[in-house]
Amino acid sequence: MNTNVTVRVPGSTANLGSGFDCVGLAVDRWFRVNVRRDDTLRERVRISRAGALAGLDIPPHKDLLYLGFQRACEAAGREPPGGIAMEANSDLPVARGLGSSAAAVVAGAVAARALCDLSLDERALVTLCADVEGHADNVAASVAGGAVLVLRAPAGSWLITPIEVHPSLALIFAVPDFMVSTERARAVLPHSVSHHTAVVAAARSAALLHGLTLGDHALLAAGMDDVLHVPHRRGLVRGYNEVTAAACAAGAIGATLSGSGPTLVAIGPTEVAATVESAMAAAWRACGVGVETFRMTRPAGRYEVR
Repeated sequence: MNTNVTVRVPGSTANLGSGFDCVGLAVDRWFRVNVRRDDTLRERVRISRAGALAGLDIPPHKDLLYLGFQRACEAAGREPPGGIAMEANSDLPVARGLGSSAAAVVAGAVAARALCDLSLDERALVTLCADVEGHADNVAASVAGGAVLVLRAPAGSWLITPIEVHPSLALIFAVPDFMVSTERARAVLPHSVSHHTAVVAAARSAALLHGLTLGDHALLAAGMDDVLHVPHRRGLVRGYNEVTAAACAAGAIGATLSGSGPTLVAIGPTEVAATVESAMAAAWRACGVGVETFRMTRPAGRYEVR
């Protein structure tokens, strides 16, 4: 067993419109944790938090970071060791649609694998982390990096396929100063949809994937115009209509929720990314909402261990 390990895990954006619960993309904002054995600790685990995590008040044994650590040990048939000290720091705002919870679970699991020398491959990491998180799109992006399509195989295992994002495209993020919990966003979804809606959703999901790969604006615009979750969740996000309209007016191909929100993500040609970023920020401020923005011309890489 090692005595000290440091892990860095990217955040993620999921769905991107019609890729509901199956498309994830790693973002260049990071969750970091140092994990070490400390035989002087009386408790099983101690967690100190900084950055976006500083305000969290969660018992250590219920923290998603430790749950990922614990589940990784259990998946490998090992008892989680005691005397674990964790120092966590994150750039990812909590409950904003940038995969903070998935990154925490993955960071814990990856740290456990490295610290305890566990025999777990990447697919096992995705499976155990998805069981904690509840779905695999954010988790798979944080594990694999880049953009991914993830779905359950008939046998029950996860299929994870890389998605090539065309180099002409940029992603622009506008992060508001309020939260929307995943639980609340899930609660507004209908329990069933019509056959017609399912057909439209499937076609637009296919359009999203091909649009991302080919850089095809018409396919992307259709793919980002979701019918499954965005129509039900947009009402939870003050300024949604104004900000997405401003993004498109500034040259974006489309704009939608990042994950379940409230962060909004736009996709557009790289040459207009700065203009779109400014327009989204101005629209939200005009609604009385504080906002931070960033943009990427390619997805972030996978997690790192040292």
